[in-house]
Amino acid sequence: AYPEGSALKRLLDLPLVAGAIRSLVGEDPVFDHHFLHVTFPPAYHEASGGENVSQHYHQDSTIDPRRAFDIQIMYYPHAVTREMGGTRFLPGSHLRKVSEAAIARYQNIRGQQHMVCEGGTLLFLHSGIWHGGGVNVSDRTRTMFKVRINPSRSQVRQFDVSTLKPQETQRPIFYLKGPLPPSVEQILMTPEPWHENDTSRLELLNRVKLWRYLTGDPDYDADYWATRLETLADA
Repeated sequence: AYPEGSALKRLLDLPLVAGAIRSLVGEDPVFDHHFLHVTFPPAYHEASGGENVSQHYHQDSTIDPRRAFDIQIMYYPHAVTREMGGTRFLPGSHLRKVSEAAIARYQNIRGQQHMVCEGGTLLFLHSGIWHGGGVNVSDRTRTMFKVRINPSRSQVRQFDVSTLKPQETQRPIFYLKGPLPPSVEQILMTPEPWHENDTSRLELLNRVKLWRYLTGDPDYDADYWATRLETLADA
């Protein structure tokens, strides 16, 4: 997609960047699109008579309900301060599929994060992550360049799986008290700040399903969330 020697070609060919892309969308990924986002300071809007507001929360081009996912790489060529309104995003929202801007009425959600970073920072996002540009109240223009990439083949076990051990027995996490050793189960079963006690259970189940997809293990489970459904189906 980018000519040899160009800045973007050199950026995507960096070993750390190329490795991250390969781990998430596999070999031979497909270029989807790119876009330059520019957020102007208040003086620009005052001069043009426009309104200086943040971009609405949205989920980019969610038209595919399958488990497979694209990735989006956001490149910040210069330092971004809090006043410059860096991209805000909601961790854990990638499994809550919506119709793109159906969530536009939400401006701030508990647990959201804002990009405050040094120049040259890259942010890798699952294509389903809820996000939006913040309002720029600084005296500088903010820019961000986004590249979206699609997988062209299975995403199963494209990452380093050498430290993963076969799950011989389930390790209950939710009902255990006290500190736990780091594990996949602990990560999957740790709720986000925006989770509540009802539909957040769907998030936990969808996390298990995504991990099954990524590891190619149709029997994997954590806290017996999927097992409950499968036992019922067999009854």
